[in-house]
Amino acid sequence: MKVLQVELPNEVSSDEARFLLAIKLYEVGKVTLGQAAKIAGYSRRTFIELLGRHGVPVIAYPPEELREEA
Repeated sequence: MKVLQVELPNEVSSDEARFLLAIKLYEVGKVTLGQAAKIAGYSRRTFIELLGRHGVPVIAYPPEELREEA
């Protein structure tokens, strides 16, 4: 695992930055749901709930695949 050191403004806590990074990495498909939850420091279940609160779908199908499935 890699370590990243970042200077943050005082208004942003390290927990918040870690959480937002985990969301984005998951959203763009760079990490799995479990990996993102671990980065954020939450259980998978809690992370799924938090994704919903932030409007990030847990299961994202491209529109083409959705049409094919229907």
